[in-house]
Amino acid sequence: MSDGKKLNTRASGIISIAVMCSRVLGLVREVLFNSLFGAASMGLFILAFRIPNLLRDLFAEGALSTAFVTVFSQRIEREGEKSAWELASKMMTLVAVFMSLVTLLGILFSRQLVNLLARSFPPEDLAFTVLLTQVMYPFILLVSLAALVMGMLNSRNIFTAPAMASSFFNIGSIAGGVVFGWLIDPSFGRGALLGLALGTLLGGLLQLVIQFPSLRRAGFSFRPNFRWRDHGIRKILELMVPSVVAASAVQVNVLINTGFAAHVGEAAVTWLNSAFRLMQLPIGVFGVAIATVTLPVVSRIAADADTSLFGPTLGRAMRLAVFLTLPAAVGLWFLADPIIGLIYEHGKFLSFDTQQTGFALRFYAMGLVSYSCIKILAPAFYAINRKWTPMLVSFVSIALNVLLNYIFIFHMNLGHRGLALSTSICATLNFGILYFLMLGPAGTLESRRFLLTVARCALASLVLGAVCWAGIHFTPRLFPRPAFWQGGMMLFVTMGAASLIYLAACLLLRVEETQDALRIIQRKIRRKA
Repeated sequence: MSDGKKLNTRASGIISIAVMCSRVLGLVREVLFNSLFGAASMGLFILAFRIPNLLRDLFAEGALSTAFVTVFSQRIEREGEKSAWELASKMMTLVAVFMSLVTLLGILFSRQLVNLLARSFPPEDLAFTVLLTQVMYPFILLVSLAALVMGMLNSRNIFTAPAMASSFFNIGSIAGGVVFGWLIDPSFGRGALLGLALGTLLGGLLQLVIQFPSLRRAGFSFRPNFRWRDHGIRKILELMVPSVVAASAVQVNVLINTGFAAHVGEAAVTWLNSAFRLMQLPIGVFGVAIATVTLPVVSRIAADADTSLFGPTLGRAMRLAVFLTLPAAVGLWFLADPIIGLIYEHGKFLSFDTQQTGFALRFYAMGLVSYSCIKILAPAFYAINRKWTPMLVSFVSIALNVLLNYIFIFHMNLGHRGLALSTSICATLNFGILYFLMLGPAGTLESRRFLLTVARCALASLVLGAVCWAGIHFTPRLFPRPAFWQGGMMLFVTMGAASLIYLAACLLLRVEETQDALRIIQRKIRRKA
């Protein structure tokens, strides 16, 4: 099997490190802004950002990226690099024109869009949220182009620069948000939120331009090309139509949750967002990294005459995701309050906010494994030209989410906790259906090995959970009123001990992914030696 058709675990490790940097910077941004503005004011900004950010998930990092990587990889395999780069120029021209139009329409109709989510807000809050949305709408144009560039680089097996690009978004939004916010209102009152909106645009611009040097080195030279009657363009658009819903079902559900959360209160929007931000850490570090490496591989396998490796490659990717995300889910369940308290509880973000965010994080964590496996499994349907399947499954997931939200909020009075629980239930159902429907086309997903990995990792995670429980119950007796650095050290020690014990338990239970991880570490040590 050629190198282009192998699952590159080393590349997934590089992406994991880059995504970790991005997620950590994202946390820094959330912590800083929450402490400056408080949960209620940040609720306005988060809701305003939801609409262009949803479009990013739908068109850019969801449908556009998935469809483009699939077609671009197959174009390289069948017609060569020159034809593939020509397709890239055509697609970049089309995206620039179309997303400029979407941006203009979004600015014109922001009031109607915000009304769908925040109808219960007071009139002054509603008007200010509309203004923030209008300022941030060009963000979708910038990140759509950035996602297209990322797809080109990933298809050429260049992963580091595109993975680091989102870190520059966070750097730009933090620096720009603080500077612009201070210039608008040095006391960081609500008006300074406009500075955060301007900082978001600066971050989107940095995310795009930071990838240009790598793109030039890869051989791409952009020339505007309006000849869009190309079978590759047509195939990308055909894949995008169902993928608009399918690839971003979780994000659509999060947007729906935001609308329901607005009925609970402005602070509830921030609690859910902060919890989901923490949950995105393991999804981004593990799930997205594995999915990014897997999609070009399975696309090339699907384009080949021999597709016997398609199913086993998907199965291995999902087993690796389970091995990495199941312990993360258990750890987040037990350590939710200490983690949130250490990270977020500063300035205007109070202990009550920590408690409420912890409730949401625990329920989000229940769907963590499913979220990560969906990232791997859903795009694979496009590689085998079954583009409608994930879309139809997502329709079921979104409809169920609306129903469960209504029941949990208005009949069971679970508040924002019910919204997080509903999202996890729907993600689990989504993954289960996709897995069942992939069994036929893939030939085999090595289901027995998958179930054994789940069972063994679950047993090892129970041991990890016991260590986490002991850590949060016994360390306060040693330090009744710990300083900030002591609390951080205790949490770090607990997480480190739990991780080591989890790895030891996986070795004893003969989880094969543990051996893969150790071999990668050994190779890195030998290289350095």
